[in-house]
Amino acid sequence: MGGPDTGSFLHQKSAKVFVAGHRGLVGSAIVRKLQFLGFTNLLLRTHAELDLTVQYDVNAFFAAEKPQYVILAAAKVGGIHANNTYPADFIGVNLQIQTNVIHSSYLHGVRKILFLGSSCIYPKFAPQPIPESALLTAPLEPTNEWYAVAKIAGIKMCQAYRIQYNWDAISGMPTNLYGPNDNFHPKNSHVLPALIRRFHEAKLRGDNEVVVWGTGSPLREFMHVDDLADAVVFLMDRYSGLGHLNVGSGKEVTIKQLAELVKEVVGFKGELVWDKTQPDGTPRKLMDSSKLMELGWKPQISLRDGLVDTYKWYLENVPTLM
Repeated sequence: MGGPDTGSFLHQKSAKVFVAGHRGLVGSAIVRKLQFLGFTNLLLRTHAELDLTVQYDVNAFFAAEKPQYVILAAAKVGGIHANNTYPADFIGVNLQIQTNVIHSSYLHGVRKILFLGSSCIYPKFAPQPIPESALLTAPLEPTNEWYAVAKIAGIKMCQAYRIQYNWDAISGMPTNLYGPNDNFHPKNSHVLPALIRRFHEAKLRGDNEVVVWGTGSPLREFMHVDDLADAVVFLMDRYSGLGHLNVGSGKEVTIKQLAELVKEVVGFKGELVWDKTQPDGTPRKLMDSSKLMELGWKPQISLRDGLVDTYKWYLENVPTLM
C-alpha cells in the first residue's frame, strides 16, 4: 500500500478528500475551510446516503470512490446524561464507525487519514495541563468512559496500521469546541452553547436574572471550531507521526468569566446569579498543545470574537434549532 505520503496535502487541491461527518460541528467547519482553500473534489455523504456503521456499505463506497485523503470527524457524541443512558451506543457505534472507515481507507489505497478524538480520552485525574503522555496512565472519568475507550481504540488502531503497514494514519485530540452548527439543545448541550441559549431566551423574556450552577470557579479551555479546521489542514499537510497530538487554544477561562462574556455578547441586561448549592465539576481542564505549537501552528480566534460569530450564527438559525 506504500509508505507514508510526503507530498504536500495543500498542493493536492483536486484530490478526492472524504470528510466523514461533514454535517456536524467539526466536519462542517473542515468542509468550509477546504472549500475556502480551493479544494474541488470533496466527497460528502449524509448518514442516509452512507451508514458508516455498516461495514459492507463503507467498503463499497471506498471501492467505488477511491478517496486519496480521509478526515474522520464522524462520531456519536453527547453529554453525561446521554453517556449514562446509552453506553452501548457510545462504545458500539463509535467503534464501528472508526473501524470501518480506517480499515476501508487502508484497503483501498488512501494516502493519509486523520482520526479526530476528544480530550475525554485522558484520565480523570490527569496532570494539568494534560500532555499526550498522560494517555492510559490512570482510570478514566466514569461518566464518559464508553466514548473515551472507543476513541482510545481509534488512536491505537491508527498507530497499529502505521507500525504494521507503514501507512500514514495520524490522530488529533481537540479540546472543548464551539461555533456554528453546535448543539444548542436545552437539555443535552455543552456549557458554552447552553449559556448562549439561556441568556438569549432570558433577554427575549425580559428576565431580571439568569441562574448558573456552581461557583463559577472551574477553569476550562475553549477553541473555536474554525481554529480546529485550520489545525486539521496543518496536520494533513505537515504532520506524519506515530503519536497523537493535542489540539487546543492553550488559553484558560473561568466559567464565571465565560458566563460574563456570553452575557455581554448576547446583550442580557439582568443579573447573573450563581447557585452555589450545585456541583462545580472538575476544577481545571486544560490540554498541553505545545507539541503542535512547536510544529508552527497556533490558534487565531479570540474567545470574544468566536462568541460574537457563534451568537450571530445562532440568531440566524434559531428558528430551526427550537
